Amino acid sequence: MTRTDYPWLLPAEMVDSETADSETADPETVRRGTPRTVRDWVVDTLVFLAAAGFGMLATDASQVAGNADGVVFLDVMLGALACCALWTRRRWPVGLAVTLALLSTVEPVASGAALASLFGVAVHRPFRPVAVVALLSLVTGTVQSVVRPDPTTSFLTSLIATVLLVLLAVGWGLLVRARRQLVAALRERAVRAEAEADLRAEQAQRLARESIAREMHDVLAHRLSLLSVHAGALEFRPDAPAPEVARAAGVIRDSAHEALQDLRMIIGVLRAPGDDGDRPQPTLVTLDELVAESRAAGMKVTLDSGVADVSAVPAATGRTAYRIAQEGLTNARKHAPGTEATVAVSGGPGDGLTVEVRNAAPSGEVPRVPGSGQGLIGLTERAALAGGRFDHGPTGDGGFALRAWLPWAA
Repeated sequence: MTRTDYPWLLPAEMVDSETADSETADPETVRRGTPRTVRDWVVDTLVFLAAAGFGMLATDASQVAGNADGVVFLDVMLGALACCALWTRRRWPVGLAVTLALLSTVEPVASGAALASLFGVAVHRPFRPVAVVALLSLVTGTVQSVVRPDPTTSFLTSLIATVLLVLLAVGWGLLVRARRQLVAALRERAVRAEAEADLRAEQAQRLARESIAREMHDVLAHRLSLLSVHAGALEFRPDAPAPEVARAAGVIRDSAHEALQDLRMIIGVLRAPGDDGDRPQPTLVTLDELVAESRAAGMKVTLDSGVADVSAVPAATGRTAYRIAQEGLTNARKHAPGTEATVAVSGGPGDGLTVEVRNAAPSGEVPRVPGSGQGLIGLTERAALAGGRFDHGPTGDGGFALRAWLPWAA
């Protein structure tokens, strides 16, 4: 057997998380080497004065009983020592309570100090040692009523008073202990809640940054790819006819203007959270405009829409489908210029919405267009957030296709 098997026998300063469970550790007394606070001094002083007052009443009872002056003097001295010993109750609560309970058997003057030490045990220790010390106090109080009876009261009255005082000290101490544990639990819960709130805020910020980055990529990549492709065409064909140069320059100008407008819209959303700006967000209804814009830029695009009423598509689903088609056309323009691209949309309520963008294999050398390579990753995340699926890959004829299925509630 080691001392750590019985942590309630250790000094309060040694009772920590390594030697006791959460019921034993007390936030008010478990201080390794920490001096008493002002509150501790006030409480200890009040406990000392209360025990001294109880002892003075017991001294008067001893004089009334007709005890010799030497016995009364001895009672006063032992009672004073018992009261002074209460200053050590924070270090040795159980040991002090047992000692004072045994002393009170023959010294009624020490009964007040014994009750105060019992109160300290109830506050600072779990129920098992409290029950042991309380039972010992009841026994010693009963024996005291026989050995040192009070001439002004009967044995039954003394016994009832002993039981009531012991129960009062234990009940009050347990109440104080429960309140301290509740305060400590609430404080710990508040700290944990604050940490969880900080974590949720950090996650929300990260998700918001990812959403903003994905939106900026989807919005600006389409415009800037037009700039890059047509600027590259002018670089590779400096001897192109004047009408082609003028048309490419016009596409570059229009794309730069649209990219600037889109950038202003995104900045406006960031400056005013919860506001989507003045421009309406693209949905499946505006897919015709996207195809027309790509055709005006020189792409060969075929739109195959199998949706009877595109306006019935939910706005969030339509916007995701639009971004998928936009990214597919952007990739076809960058990696397979001059080829024909096909945009197919089909589905209905209950069956879901399917979006497919397919392009043939490029012919000849493809000019290198810089890119981040995050477009397809962003589309996968978009489809997953919408509750759908997304896949992509090369086709059998050397082309490339991407396909997405999005849920559409009936």
